[in-house]
Amino acid sequence: MGKVTGFLEIDRQVHKYQPASDRIRHFREFTLPMSDKEVEKQAARCMDCGVPYCHGPTGCPIHNQIPDWNDLVYNGDWDNAIRNLHSTNNFPEWTGRICPAPCEEACVLNLEDIPVAIKTIEQAIADKAYELGQIRPHPPEKKTGKRVAIIGSGPAGMAAAQQLGRVGHDVHVYERESRPGGLMRFGIPDFKIEKHYIDRRVEQMQGEGVTFHCGVNVGVDKKVSELLAESDAVLYCGGSETPRAAGIPGDDLDGVHDAMPYLVQQNKRVGGENIQSVAWAEKPIVAAGQHVVVVGGGDTASDCVGTAFRQGAVRVTQLDIRPQPPEKENKLAVWPYWATKMRTSSSQAEGAEREFQVATLEFIGEEGQLTGVKCCEVDEKRKPVAGTEFVIRADLAFIAIGFAGPIAGGVVKELEGQLAIGTDSRRSTNVQANDRDYKTSVDRLYAAGDVRRGQSLVVWAIREGRQAARAIDEALMGASVLPR
Repeated sequence: MGKVTGFLEIDRQVHKYQPASDRIRHFREFTLPMSDKEVEKQAARCMDCGVPYCHGPTGCPIHNQIPDWNDLVYNGDWDNAIRNLHSTNNFPEWTGRICPAPCEEACVLNLEDIPVAIKTIEQAIADKAYELGQIRPHPPEKKTGKRVAIIGSGPAGMAAAQQLGRVGHDVHVYERESRPGGLMRFGIPDFKIEKHYIDRRVEQMQGEGVTFHCGVNVGVDKKVSELLAESDAVLYCGGSETPRAAGIPGDDLDGVHDAMPYLVQQNKRVGGENIQSVAWAEKPIVAAGQHVVVVGGGDTASDCVGTAFRQGAVRVTQLDIRPQPPEKENKLAVWPYWATKMRTSSSQAEGAEREFQVATLEFIGEEGQLTGVKCCEVDEKRKPVAGTEFVIRADLAFIAIGFAGPIAGGVVKELEGQLAIGTDSRRSTNVQANDRDYKTSVDRLYAAGDVRRGQSLVVWAIREGRQAARAIDEALMGASVLPR
């Protein structure tokens, strides 16, 4: 390492946020970037540890070579730092913004609760790449004459498309929505990642020969059989979009919604699109002046909280059936794995009231309109505790308890009986394919990303897209120069 004593001499610093009172007034990103010199100092904190768990399977799913680019940043070699980062990650400006950073959990310095600020450094490298002109097309030297169709333009589909395009295949990406990006564009709010970062990558990939077909719902507007007939291989990256069934009485009341239609609507508003094009819910959902309850404790629930505040909600309450976790984990028991501990997202810090170890019993309403959410405390087995019932006032309620697999229509419906569907430990119905060749039960049809592994992180989607691209290239050409 460039400065082996850096971790002893320099305190951990990460980029700061705008005050909550300011950031809830807009939907833009609200992080305050650090200067190059400040980032270089943070990179100097990377230890010369014997086993860098940060970029192993316990830390980074895409195996970013974190110690290497930390050293390059410390030495001011930003140009080679982005080259190194791009060698494993097609979209570091995405992951640097929205990844929960399991790499920092796996950092050796996390044993002392002062991990290297890896996520902050990664975002800084990616943003610097735009300044240096590194985000430009890298077209192939020659074409292979092979055509590959990709269904879905989320992180998995985009990563696979870029990899396959760069080795010379004719790549066509089919997206159901009006613009590429999948849930990166329409599910994740702009205050977490502004969408021009997706647009720049689309422009780059178009310059590399990738063709995007938006507004095409494969399985409905265009048959999978057509794609298979006109392509040498088809990769299904449709995501995991079916909301997990909550089974809560009263969920048919006006004012009760699944989380994703709400988030999609607002993202379309910010993007200047017509929300009537949202297939799931044509009626506008707005939290201005409302008492809001969010059922669920994950990232999607947190996105609903932040969106509701920005729309002008009076009060936002978040319900989590899990017990309140400890403020600090037992390092010797869980490190270097992701620990269960008290975490507060930027959205929750904007004023959400959080209820732990609480079950949602019923949505209550009058004349078909939601008026409250009936809850109760639960025991360690998540069973209701008698006599602990209470009601929270609610004008709007969002159910954000995860996703159960790909949508039943489209590809899955057309290939019913041919496409093998499996159930994982979370009772999600995923398309069956292994993580070596990514082949499905249908000849020349591959699957990667959330549609295969179930709902997961953007880093896992990018990894699967890259690995599936390698498998497809190897199948078509007999060998591949693409990394796994």
